[in-house]
Amino acid sequence: MLTTAILTGLGLGSMYALLALGFHITYIVNNTVNFAQGSAMMVGAVWAYTLCITWGLPYSVAFFLTLLICAIYGLAIERFLVRPFASKGSEAWLMATVAGGILVDNITLFTFGKEPRQFTSEFASLNLQILDTNINILQLLIPLVGLAIAIGLVLIRQYSKLGKVLQSCVQNPKSAQLMGINVTKVISISFAISTLFAAIAGILIAPLFAVHSDMGTLFGLKAFAVAILGGIASAHGVFAAGLIFGLTEAIVTIYFGSAFTQIITFSLVIVALALKPNGLFGRGQVIKV
Repeated sequence: MLTTAILTGLGLGSMYALLALGFHITYIVNNTVNFAQGSAMMVGAVWAYTLCITWGLPYSVAFFLTLLICAIYGLAIERFLVRPFASKGSEAWLMATVAGGILVDNITLFTFGKEPRQFTSEFASLNLQILDTNINILQLLIPLVGLAIAIGLVLIRQYSKLGKVLQSCVQNPKSAQLMGINVTKVISISFAISTLFAAIAGILIAPLFAVHSDMGTLFGLKAFAVAILGGIASAHGVFAAGLIFGLTEAIVTIYFGSAFTQIITFSLVIVALALKPNGLFGRGQVIKV
């Protein structure tokens, strides 16, 4: 039972971490976050189902087309829901992204339908036997994908020229523009990458859960809790927090029942942030005076 909880928790936690890394990437570039991130995950799952199951396209083709659709969705969020407000120093983008996500959820409800649908594919039906426990291959693939993305973000930010560009855009956008960096374009790309992460999470998790129009709401809320818990400016912290959150959720569900899952996990999040306001792996900001 414990083995099942651990493997399930790692899969769930990595999915939360993928979504939370989307919050991370926009925050380190523009000090904003996309509260339609859960909606982007739902869009990824719904489009993957539509392309693969309804239209009969190969899984690989459906995967890449879904990523393209979600990248465009991220660009649209930045252009129409974030940029008009952030450029004027307003924080109304926060409510605009929330409203945009709700709008897309409801459009999907009327077009895709309200009935949950099971996403089945040959790849998703593969199972492995680990320690006498039958595990779906996606439960192992999701942690590997999440870990690879987290490591990639850390390496890019710390050791690459692109990482320096990303940091300059948030630290001093005017100086970055004087150096020839197209700050607006970098910010737009960060939102596209953010929704790409959400799409990957949605595609990978869809065969394990029912696909429906509001599936991303609770996932998005948990992912934001994970981002704050891990220290939103730290990619490795966000990923680690996702694993901790997922493992805690799985263990609580198995030993105490699903009725206590949200109560206990979010209570622990509150306690952790009360003890470490900057997140488990975050650092306090040093302000020079």
